[in-house]
Amino acid sequence: MSFDLKKARTVNAGGEVRETEKRMPREEFEESDTSEDRYLESISWRAPEYEIYEKSATWYSVAALIFLAIAAYAMWTNSPIMAITFILIGVVGYIYLQKDPRMLDFSISHMGVQAGDEMYEFENMESFWIFYDPPHTKTLSLHTKASFMPFVHIPLADEDPAVVREVMMRFLSEEKQEAGFVDALERFLHI
Repeated sequence: MSFDLKKARTVNAGGEVRETEKRMPREEFEESDTSEDRYLESISWRAPEYEIYEKSATWYSVAALIFLAIAAYAMWTNSPIMAITFILIGVVGYIYLQKDPRMLDFSISHMGVQAGDEMYEFENMESFWIFYDPPHTKTLSLHTKASFMPFVHIPLADEDPAVVREVMMRFLSEEKQEAGFVDALERFLHI
């Protein structure tokens, strides 16, 4: 069973009236919906699976020097397997950075958020947040109940974040999230 937020009026002990949001069962919400509201319940867009950062020759040179320094240290400490491992990591990383991201179809419906072939159901999520810092960041972040990967980031590309937020608020609560260390490191290193 999924839920949706609706406005409700509450009266506190001092007699002050204020509007709050309450959750109502999805079935009850569908019966009270207008056709205009139903249109806003689903949205879809197409975007690359990850953000592409331009890398200069200097960036590649610095990365190569770091991997060569680690490999040289490994050889100096008599660890040839460590040297081979880091050389292979550098080669695989270079190959991976040269390929273009796949274009995926994303959608939000009453069932959940679809990202390519993956379906993230609302019942397995706790909240969402939209990171919006144009032109660098425009991402929908889903806080899932999973312990291994609790945050799923979905690129919004050219989709209007206000519309995505409006649709998401019909199904999940919005909770502010802070960008993690890995996210900041990815942006800083352009990977």
